[in-house]
Amino acid sequence: MADKVIKPGTGGDQYIPFDKRTGDSSVVYFTRDLSPEGLIRIFDKVSQVLEGKVAVKLHTGEKNGPNIIPRTFVRELFEKRLPDATIIETNTYYEGDRYTTEQHKETLKVNGWTFAPVDITDAEGTAMLPVEGGKWFKEMSVGKSMLDYDSMLALTHFKGHVQGGFGGSNKNIGIGCADGRIGKAMIHTTPGQSDMWDIKTEELMERIAESTKATISFFGKNVAYINVMRNMSVSCDCEGVAAQPVVTPDVGIVASLDILAADQACIDLVYALPEESHADLIERMETRHGLRQLTYMKELNMGNDKYTLIDIDHDDREITAAQAVEGISGGWIPDAYNRIRK
Repeated sequence: MADKVIKPGTGGDQYIPFDKRTGDSSVVYFTRDLSPEGLIRIFDKVSQVLEGKVAVKLHTGEKNGPNIIPRTFVRELFEKRLPDATIIETNTYYEGDRYTTEQHKETLKVNGWTFAPVDITDAEGTAMLPVEGGKWFKEMSVGKSMLDYDSMLALTHFKGHVQGGFGGSNKNIGIGCADGRIGKAMIHTTPGQSDMWDIKTEELMERIAESTKATISFFGKNVAYINVMRNMSVSCDCEGVAAQPVVTPDVGIVASLDILAADQACIDLVYALPEESHADLIERMETRHGLRQLTYMKELNMGNDKYTLIDIDHDDREITAAQAVEGISGGWIPDAYNRIRK
């Protein structure tokens, strides 16, 4: 019997409005306070699931990357809430500042990630995790030492992405926990192809989501998601100083115990911005068919695309995405943290 042909889904260039979605609803918290204090306050809303040995999955960036989450935010969170936690990362698939473990360690120093332990989880090998319900993968290769942790905080800089369209919690985990040689190759490259980036659009989004599912299934209910919507270039932090200039205005921070709801809320907040404020980022997401990340996560039962948005700045009242971004217009304005290198 011939092997079944696997085909990617469609519609990754189509935004589904909130009122067209079906199914259950999750809770997403929101603050406009882009500061260490704001991060700590929203962390407290989702921190109850973090137990035992805590891994913080963070994109630490290429050398001197201008848009990564400010080190001051993360340092205060560790000092005040996560004194025993560890930042986790993996080496990159491409040759750059984090390709080898030695290069990666040097880049961590340059970028100021020196206030907490950092575990490059594929430095000493890899492990395979099952992908329940996957069509592209039955298992995914991750950094071996990730399996030493009991719970995970996905602390994500939400932004665009050259291939994924956008990078939220799904990309942070799906690409960022797959190891640098095996797992990332499984996601990006058809075996035997000379182009290491030949897998694109809907198929790429589905592969990323299946990789993410492997990791979050391993941690079970002990995962929390925080997306920081600040310095949102259309480029990923993997592009470092070569990233495209930021034009989308800063929005705030969202947090949830539901990965799909967290990423979907960020997308909704971007779409709720005025045309002049969101055109570039939406163009990046739609031309890469990145919205397939969301619909495929739903198909994989990874979460809900409907949610209640809770404004923690105003006594936890329920708001809409449009209300959350009310008053935001124009382009990006640098904040005080852009002047703090470490």
